[in-house]
This record gives sequence, C-alpha cells and structure tokens, in this order.
Amino acid sequence: MYIPPAFKLAELPDVHRAMREARSATLVTATAEGLIGTPLPMLVEGSEGQYGTLYAHLARANPQWTLSPNSEAMAIFSGPEAYVTPSWYATKQETHRVVPTWNYVAVHAYGQVEFFDDADRLLDVVSRLTRLHEEARPEPWAVTDAPADFIRSQLRGIVGLRIPITRLDAKRKMSQNRSAVDRTGVIEGLSQSDRPEDRHVASLIPKE
Repeated sequence: MYIPPAFKLAELPDVHRAMREARSATLVTATAEGLIGTPLPMLVEGSEGQYGTLYAHLARANPQWTLSPNSEAMAIFSGPEAYVTPSWYATKQETHRVVPTWNYVAVHAYGQVEFFDDADRLLDVVSRLTRLHEEARPEPWAVTDAPADFIRSQLRGIVGLRIPITRLDAKRKMSQNRSAVDRTGVIEGLSQSDRPEDRHVASLIPKE
C-alpha cells in the first residue's frame, strides 16, 4: 500500500486500535490456483510476537484453507471511509485548483498463515471472539450458554487460523495534507451527511 509520510500510521498501539475498530478483515492468500480471499472477523492479540498475532476461523467447506499458500498471507482491515468533494474546500473559491479525494483508514497485515482444526484451540478462538463482540451487551451471550455437545458439533464445521504478523502497512488519510481552513470545510460538509460513517470520518479529521 502506498503511504505518503503525512498519512502513515506509525505507532503500533494506534495500528492495533485501527485493526480492532475495523473488527473484521479480508484474508488473502496466493496459491497455485490464484488469489483467494475470505472476509472474517479477526482477533488481534497485540502482546503475542513483535507486531502481534491474528486469530480467526473459517468454514471447513471453504477451499482457502486447503490450498497451500505460495507466499505470506495478507489480512486487509478497512476502517471508516468517506468521499470528499472539492466543493468543501475554501481553496476552491480562491483558485479552483482542487479535485475530489477519499478519506479512509486501512491496515494491511502480513505473515505466514497457519490453519488448524484442534478442537481445544478452536474452542479458545471461538470463545475469545465471542467475548470480544458480546462484552458490550447488557447481557452478554457466552459459548458456554449453549450445550457442550452442540458446540463440539459446530466446531467440526470450522477451521482455525493463526497469523504471526511479520510486517504492517497502516494508513490514516484524513485530509492532513490540506490547510486548516480546508479541513474545517471538510469537517462541516461530512458532519451534515445523512451517512453515519461520513459523520464518523468528520470526527477523525484533525482540526489543527
């Protein structure tokens, strides 16, 4: 991913935060049969390894896990994004030398993927992912709420994956290359949008 210095997300905690806020990623592997990708909810274990480790699971019927990768895998995390019209720039009124752009957050995580079907490891991954997404609910559901024999049968239908991250490309493009007055125009424009994601992007744009 091309990352100009102004848009680089450099601090590892910030990168992990962006990945967790995205909540899911597209796992891409290159195989002898070509590229294959699967969108998956992913767990980011920041304390494991130099750059962290990813955990997830996919359907056993999904052929991706049976096709041997011929290189490292890539997990693509897509964060908030929004179209930016040049009509919001004060510069438009002054010079008209402006064009549309796109604001977004994206992280690409790379590493060798390991697939596994050990029942205990699968149960651990499923339980951790469930806790992650249930913890904010008033009455969180837990894997242990379901009958143990039912959970065991469900685990037979999935395969786990682990990716120790070896490198990261992380980008936060939020109009940092524009003047303060242009950024103010973008914030005001996105804040008036009917799209909740546009309004969220407005809150991420630096004002100073």
